[in-house]
Amino acid sequence: MISLVKDTIDNKDIDRLIDWLKTYPRLTKGSVTLEFENKFSNWLGRKHSVFVNSGSSANLLVLSALLQGKYLKNTKIVVPSTAWSTDLAPVIQLGLKPLLCDSNMKDLSVDLEHLEKIFIDESPSVLLLVSVLGLVPDMENVVELCDKYDVILLEDTCEGMGCEYIGQKLGTFGLASTFSTFFGHHISTIEGGIISTDDKDFYELLVSIRSHGWDRDLSKETQVKLQKEWGVSEFNALYTFYYSGFNFRSTDLQAYIGLTQIDKLDDWGKRREDNYYLYQRLINTEWKPTSYFDSLTSNFAYPVISSHRDKIVKKLQENKVEVRPMICGSMGTQPFYVKHYGRLELPNVSLIDRDGFYVPNHPKLTTDEIAFITEIINGEISE
Repeated sequence: MISLVKDTIDNKDIDRLIDWLKTYPRLTKGSVTLEFENKFSNWLGRKHSVFVNSGSSANLLVLSALLQGKYLKNTKIVVPSTAWSTDLAPVIQLGLKPLLCDSNMKDLSVDLEHLEKIFIDESPSVLLLVSVLGLVPDMENVVELCDKYDVILLEDTCEGMGCEYIGQKLGTFGLASTFSTFFGHHISTIEGGIISTDDKDFYELLVSIRSHGWDRDLSKETQVKLQKEWGVSEFNALYTFYYSGFNFRSTDLQAYIGLTQIDKLDDWGKRREDNYYLYQRLINTEWKPTSYFDSLTSNFAYPVISSHRDKIVKKLQENKVEVRPMICGSMGTQPFYVKHYGRLELPNVSLIDRDGFYVPNHPKLTTDEIAFITEIINGEISE
């Protein structure tokens, strides 16, 4: 089986973890979590990071913080229709109004013409931008539109960790960005997610809401301010909750694994990009993704859009190559969206949903395996 992903946690990582466990450390969230957060912030080039239990929780937490921190001018949130379910689900769960945007056919992120029309017609508060399968969006024009129409930019970079647009890492363009450290993503902490931001006030909102809504993880200055504002003694503050919170904390055990994963990110990202460009050279599909000059495409998995999809997928599966639909295809036709709002068809997304799929890309994938995969794809197209 040529699998979609390979475990990024190797035997050396496990041995190192065992040696650490023999020191009988604290395993729940503590100092190692802070060390991991700081190390990731330094790698990414942002001031603050918050480690949580999943990338999905990261999306829910960041939207909840925007809502509770009164950052929103209204309840309208733009979500790409080609996205993951937990880009859209938190919008619904928090009682916000989702506005689905069509995809462009270059990098599969938001279609800029449709996006601007939504901005003009609806004046939304937020765009939750998704870098689909680690393809790099046209960040210059996305940022320009968000600035022009006073829309907060959030980046879901769960599939694009390490990608760069003209020398700047994805995840550093908006108010905040989310990442996944689930098995098979660019790095793994078994389960996990990260939110990064440069906004100190927003960061403190995030760490409070992550842990029940109390003040224990806040700066001393902010703790004193809240306690004074609400007339809370230092003792009672232990169980005083200033926000409607969750328990999205991860653990020091997972953070410890993540510390050495970060050291491998740049090398793994380059290998993913090399694989991506090999696919680009070898594959003969009628559509190929577009890459931007002076950008780094740390591709999560290689996307294919072909009218021969069903034949190709069948042949790949027969030859033990793992293959998946193009993430969630069309969010506007997913049952949980349809039950709330009715069915929504968008032209490009409908095409992606019908003809799209993706094949493996990971740092351990060999050139022979890529050649084998592309040979199958090309053979089914030519027949």
